[in-house]
Amino acid sequence: MHIGESFVGSGPNAAHINVLIGPRQGPVGQALANSLAAPRLGYIPFMTCLKPNVPVKPATLFVAKADLRGETHENMTWGPAQAGVAKGVQECLLEGLLPPEAENEWAVVAAVWVNWSADNAQEVFANNHRATREAIARAMRNLPSLAEAAEASRQPANPFFDSAA
Repeated sequence: MHIGESFVGSGPNAAHINVLIGPRQGPVGQALANSLAAPRLGYIPFMTCLKPNVPVKPATLFVAKADLRGETHENMTWGPAQAGVAKGVQECLLEGLLPPEAENEWAVVAAVWVNWSADNAQEVFANNHRATREAIARAMRNLPSLAEAAEASRQPANPFFDSAA
């Protein structure tokens, strides 16, 4: 199983993606099946599609990390965020970042943050597209390295907190 993460952008249209990638016969496939079979109120996992009736390859489960709140947030999640994730996953397979067997034998679980205040569909799309590609690349390359993690541990920070402040 490969695990990756990426945060792209700033403000309400930023994207934060976590991915699990691996064979359908392993824990990633089990996570996909369990999540799809047991939706929770406000958190509806769904299969990521490039267009209606054209699911991305490898099969990719979109799991919202933010509960769905209102029509605008729902549309930002199901529309541009999903499209960005779909495009990113598909490009990674087509460009060889994911191995050929991933097409039909692997699965991706993408946990996706869409801010409740997201208001720019093109920015949400672009940020989710880039974050998905980065998360997959990091997962497949086992990044970050331990040295990078050790360096970052000296002064933890994220868009919501900076330990140096």
